[in-house]
Amino acid sequence: MTTPHEPAAPATTSRAERAARLAGALRGRLIVSCQAPPGSPLRDTGTMVRMARAAAAEGAAAIRANGTDDIAAIVAALPGVPVIGLWKDGDGGVRLTPTVRHALAVVAAGAAVVAADATDRPRPDGSSFAELVAAVHAAGALVLADVATAAEGAAAVADGADLVAGTLSGYVPGSPRTEGPDLDLVAALAAAVDRPVIAEGRIRTPDEAAAALARGAHAVVVGTAITAPGALTARFAAALRH
Repeated sequence: MTTPHEPAAPATTSRAERAARLAGALRGRLIVSCQAPPGSPLRDTGTMVRMARAAAAEGAAAIRANGTDDIAAIVAALPGVPVIGLWKDGDGGVRLTPTVRHALAVVAAGAAVVAADATDRPRPDGSSFAELVAAVHAAGALVLADVATAAEGAAAVADGADLVAGTLSGYVPGSPRTEGPDLDLVAALAAAVDRPVIAEGRIRTPDEAAAALARGAHAVVVGTAITAPGALTARFAAALRH
C-alpha cells in the first residue's frame, strides 16, 4: 500500500482530465492556506492538520500547505480534499519550491498540485521553470505557478503550468506592494492566460475575496486572515491603541 511519503502511483487519467476535474472542484470556491512560520506557537504539524480539518469542514475546497511533513499529514487526514503543496526553502531569491528536487518531494508527500515560484529569477539548481513543470507532470501531479506579473503568468502557461496565481505580487524586486489584494493583477492574469487564475495575497475580508472573483479569479486563497491568530490579534491591538 502506498504511504503518504511514497511517490504516487501512475495516474490512470490524463493530465488534462485531472486538471479539468480540479478546475471544476475549485471554481468560485475558497482555498485555505494552513501555514505557520518557524518560531510561531502554531508551528506544529498536528496543529496544521487541525486547522485544515476545520477549514474543510466549513467549506474550504482545497488546502495550501508548506513542507512535506504537513502535506503528507493533511493529505492523510482529508482524503478527497485537494492539497496544493509547496516547500519554502532558502533565505532569499526563489524560495517557493525552488528546485526540481523540492517539487518532486512535494509530489511524493501526496500533493495533487505543486505550487512553485515561476518568476523570471534564476533558480538555485540552475533549472528552468519548464523543467520543473515537466518533472512534476511526469510524477503525476499538476503545477500552480506563483507569479508577480501578468507576463510571468503567460510565460508560465507557455511552460506548461496548469494554474496561475499572483501570489508573489509585492514580494519580489520591481513588484510594488499594494495595501490590499492586487486585484489589477488578477484581472490582467485572467485576460492573459487560458488557465484558472487563483487570487492570493493580502485578502483580508470576505468582500475582498468576492471582489477577486468579480475581477476574474477562478478561486481564492486566504491564509493569514483565517489561520494566523497572532496577526489578527496584532491588528485588533493596534486599532485599540489609536
